[in-house]
Amino acid sequence: MTTLMTVLGIVVFVVGLLFSIAWHELGHLSTAKLFGIRVPQYMVGFGPTIFSRKKGETEYGVKAVPLGGYIRMIGMFPPGDDGKITARSTSPWRGMIEDARSAAFEELQPGDESRLFYTRKPWKRVIVMFAGPFMNLVLAVVIFLGVMMSFGVNTQTTSVGTVSKCVVPVSAHTDTCPKSAKDSPAKAAGLQPRDKIVAFNGHPTPDWSTLQQDIRKTTGPATITVERDGARKTLHANLIKNQVAKSDGDGGYVEGEYVTAGFLGFTPANGVVQQSFGQSVDRMGTMVEDGVDSLLDLPSKVPDLWNAAFGDGERKADSPMGVVGAARVGGEVASLDIPPSQRIATMLFLVAGFNLSLFLFNMLPLLPLDGGHMAGALWESVRRHVARLVRRPDPGPFDVAKMMPVAYVIAGVFICFTLLVLVADVVNPVRIS
Repeated sequence: MTTLMTVLGIVVFVVGLLFSIAWHELGHLSTAKLFGIRVPQYMVGFGPTIFSRKKGETEYGVKAVPLGGYIRMIGMFPPGDDGKITARSTSPWRGMIEDARSAAFEELQPGDESRLFYTRKPWKRVIVMFAGPFMNLVLAVVIFLGVMMSFGVNTQTTSVGTVSKCVVPVSAHTDTCPKSAKDSPAKAAGLQPRDKIVAFNGHPTPDWSTLQQDIRKTTGPATITVERDGARKTLHANLIKNQVAKSDGDGGYVEGEYVTAGFLGFTPANGVVQQSFGQSVDRMGTMVEDGVDSLLDLPSKVPDLWNAAFGDGERKADSPMGVVGAARVGGEVASLDIPPSQRIATMLFLVAGFNLSLFLFNMLPLLPLDGGHMAGALWESVRRHVARLVRRPDPGPFDVAKMMPVAYVIAGVFICFTLLVLVADVVNPVRIS
């Protein structure tokens, strides 16, 4: 049964992946057609075509390798300085530029002269290229909000998980009480596991973050209102200062950092809690910040990835994952011994996280990514505005094709990184519990 659920989880994730890719390309397709650009192809996947059907002037299809997708727009790059699009050069770098230019006009038909991508105003080209990543962002936001506000998220609550027996600094990393250690304030006050703390010193505690902050800024006598066995009870504790893990401000902890603050002495229980709209937006903001930080940290992850793939290094929980690794996690999620609703919620979170990553990655101002084409269109707009201000001739379209040698180098780096992640996902995958 576990194997069946694992396979089902992988299949569900792959379907979500294909939908996300199709959704991304739909953004490009719809805006391109809106601005009158001819689009001869809309494809999900790469490699051999499995299925295709032509409707109007566009061929729609699915290809064998579900690792991306594309639409083909006529005239992605302008003609060369001599007005030609098929000139050949013995220079390999020049040849790359001319190959890209030639491919952009490969399916040029009579009447297409007014339907070329590069002839559209820069702001229209920016919209066409931004529309794909934006669709992924919209999908991620909808899924995240839907899951957090309906299913809820697994988070620390104001209920008591365990009560510390004594007072020891957190850096000691021990549950054993020295003979000289005093009882923890929580134990002395009579706090018990499964108690739900509803107020601290008379102030409501709607979430763990609020309760944690109230405890840490308090020393001396304090009242704790708890719900126990359906009845409310007020406990009296005498909080002391102790070394505790540094808070990240949202109820979590900063690994390896400690502060001296008010100490009660209990561990909160985890539970699935529905989030309000405001709480969901705050969590999404944190996810975006974490996503940007992770993207910027990718180069620093390469040594650990290499050791995990080809050495005896540990695969860290925050290690980059590719499609194979994410699909594998999807399989593990489906086989977890948790309520079905939480399996669904976790799977949806996985798909939403993939879409958020697609958005952030494609916004990098590097060719061949969407952000690179956007940067080219914006630079063209700046050049033309400056030329107009200083009364100089219009410099014309910015020739993005001249950046293709750099694009090939960047694509090569991406491919090498993708292969490294693939090997690590196969031989030393990230696992969940």
